[in-house]
Amino acid sequence: MPIYIALLRGINVGGNKRIKMDQLRKSFEALGLDQVATYIQSGNVVFKAGKSSPSSLSKKIEERILGDFGHSVSVIVRTADEMKQTIANNPFLKDREIDPTKLHVMFLSNAPASAVLEKLETMTMKPDRSCCLGKEIYLYLPNGTSQSSLMKTPLDRVLSVVTTTRNWNTANQLLQMCMDCL
Repeated sequence: MPIYIALLRGINVGGNKRIKMDQLRKSFEALGLDQVATYIQSGNVVFKAGKSSPSSLSKKIEERILGDFGHSVSVIVRTADEMKQTIANNPFLKDREIDPTKLHVMFLSNAPASAVLEKLETMTMKPDRSCCLGKEIYLYLPNGTSQSSLMKTPLDRVLSVVTTTRNWNTANQLLQMCMDCL
């Protein structure tokens, strides 16, 4: 049975869209998903399901969360293999000057248009760095997210896709959880 990761956008952030992780797990299980596990309080769920497209799983999960909790929440789903590729493809890991604790991955619902990526390039002010590969944008934010030129603008509006960002440690922990399910 395939392993998936659901990345929920904007829950339990600043007291908004509060969902307890035990209730979230029960909600996923009610959808018939197996071996449901959560990681930290910000909406990271690893689970097994029958073969299905990530986009159809996203829709089912979004509908269930709305019904169970009354929150409209965007959900981006990746397969374990996609997460493995995301980790392996990080272009900033080749640079020895990079502090891995300052790396982030922005997961996108769809690959953005090339014209939008050009705009992203002009918005990225040094020392921040960004690189889009497919449906992920890798971010290096050496001064932290609060001081980042990129985080001052709602990038989902600029990119015209749904986005959710995880720090590098969380992305790696989610992959490890997938590997532990095998």
